[in-house]
Amino acid sequence: RREQQRPITITPAQLQTLQRLGADIRQVWTAPTTTDRDRKELLHTLLGEVILNLKRAEGRAHLTLHWRGGAFTTLDVPVPKFKPMGPRTDEDTISLLQRLATLYPDEVIAGILNRQGRKTATGERFTANQVGSLRRYRGIPRYQPPATPLDGELVSIRKAAQILGMNTSSIHRWLSDGFIAGEQLTPGAPWQIRMTDELRSRIVQQAPPEYVPMIVATAKLGVSRQTVLQRVKRGELKAMLVRQGRHKGLRIKVIDPQPQLFQ
Repeated sequence: RREQQRPITITPAQLQTLQRLGADIRQVWTAPTTTDRDRKELLHTLLGEVILNLKRAEGRAHLTLHWRGGAFTTLDVPVPKFKPMGPRTDEDTISLLQRLATLYPDEVIAGILNRQGRKTATGERFTANQVGSLRRYRGIPRYQPPATPLDGELVSIRKAAQILGMNTSSIHRWLSDGFIAGEQLTPGAPWQIRMTDELRSRIVQQAPPEYVPMIVATAKLGVSRQTVLQRVKRGELKAMLVRQGRHKGLRIKVIDPQPQLFQ
């Protein structure tokens, strides 16, 4: 290691060659044996200081090169003009779009984004075309509705009404009452119903005898209709929905309280 750190001695012939090359730097610079690394080292050896005056508005830079021998050189070099990045849609909206695109078509997504007060990159309201363009630019697949809903799959209220043989107003009412569980991906998004075998089994043509109308259930339990619905929602009471006929509506399974021992 010590031998490697010692200064390299040169012969008189090598010194003569260096002096000759030093008199013609261009020859050294353009020689085919000179690498870019050699040129970099050569500049470090010859240059004492570089002063840069950037004139971005004019698209150029003014350089002043101070050489170690005392000479200096000035030159202007072109620089690319700065191009500010165009407006971009915020990442939170992009993340929401990725989730919405798995459930809704572009026109529905546009309505959801607008109801949340979100804007495009240029400050405009969303349209279906803008949602589609943004989705394709970000590589987000388009929504493809399945041919037949799988068990447990989320479907729209309209689709749920078709599957269950009911009208949409009834779905909205039972959703509000808590008899049917719904999910909303984000505020302003349409409600979705998770279609399961358990939900299908609760909507019948005729309820078993132990299931009584709501008015009977409230009388037996001594509570209000809202309290009964809350207990159904919490799973404390079982309920079925008769969807057709004169007696359609909710039926509640109420277990009669055990009689007192001394009546």
